Amino acid sequence: MARRKYSAPRRGSLGVRPRKRAKEFIPRIKSWPELRLDTPKPLAFLGYKAGMTHVIMIDDREGRLTSGQEIFVPVTVIETPPMIPIAARFYESTVAGLRTLTEVWSEPPKELELWRRVKTLSLDEDKVNKALKKLEKNKESISKVALLMASQPKLAGGLSKKVPDIIEVKVSGGDLSSQIDYALNTLGKEIKISDIFEVGQFIDVIGVTKGKGFQGVIKRFGVKELPRWHKHRKGSRRIGSRSPGMGTISPTPQPGQMGLHRRTEYNKRILMIGNDGLNITPAGGFPHYGVIRSDYVVVQGSIQGPPKRPVILRYPIRAPSWRLGAPQIVYVSLESKI
Repeated sequence: MARRKYSAPRRGSLGVRPRKRAKEFIPRIKSWPELRLDTPKPLAFLGYKAGMTHVIMIDDREGRLTSGQEIFVPVTVIETPPMIPIAARFYESTVAGLRTLTEVWSEPPKELELWRRVKTLSLDEDKVNKALKKLEKNKESISKVALLMASQPKLAGGLSKKVPDIIEVKVSGGDLSSQIDYALNTLGKEIKISDIFEVGQFIDVIGVTKGKGFQGVIKRFGVKELPRWHKHRKGSRRIGSRSPGMGTISPTPQPGQMGLHRRTEYNKRILMIGNDGLNITPAGGFPHYGVIRSDYVVVQGSIQGPPKRPVILRYPIRAPSWRLGAPQIVYVSLESKI
């Protein structure tokens, strides 16, 4: 007679609770890496997921069985139109943490159509001069420099919207005075993805996953379905029991929202950066996206979210100890994905 089993592995990670819907599609970057760069530069960039394909590349990781050989690698293509800094924000340290000291706005280009996103934008010369005077007076108390950068979705081939997406990006590199000068001098000028990242380096991808609505515990947590051959009082697609006395605060699996969660994919390697979409767009275009018409980035592996979903590319916050250069790409699949 077989022994009866009284235990099972827990279902679902407690590290991603609460599993609730994201507040918005553009996630806020909650933490930044500490880098030692020679020159100041923004630490993040916004792009739009186009789709997936595959490449054949030479494995440049030493110690692997396939080192020096051709390997098949699935990749994700992200279209990254140039971004325009519209404001520089300066923080000072207080007992309660960082506090905004002042921010300097610039006149955005007319083709950006920033009024679609910011309705009450005021660029009075007096306000700008007042902000610059306050910045000069409290220059020694500044501890963090950031840029408000706006995307240009009109330049993307697979998007039909005109409303720019705005993200706040930390500026790092050099000393503090050079960061301030860089933030003020780059206002209103286009910044390309190639100005921030380079081929071969690792990045973190922050975005919102696909939304799947309200789901039960079978699909949401992978709970084993109760045997159907036995009579069940309240169905088989449910958990057997919860711990007595725990009630609704129990960490046991429960039905609820699945998907549309803010998640971070760590250490995705950049394999390609280009500006000619014909070199990466498959025959017939990417499904549910179309043709790439602006700059693009090809990262190794998959990322979260459906096509057209905005994602943020950030410098890695826990980068691996090894460094790799630009990979040798032998073949890029441009066959139809339909």
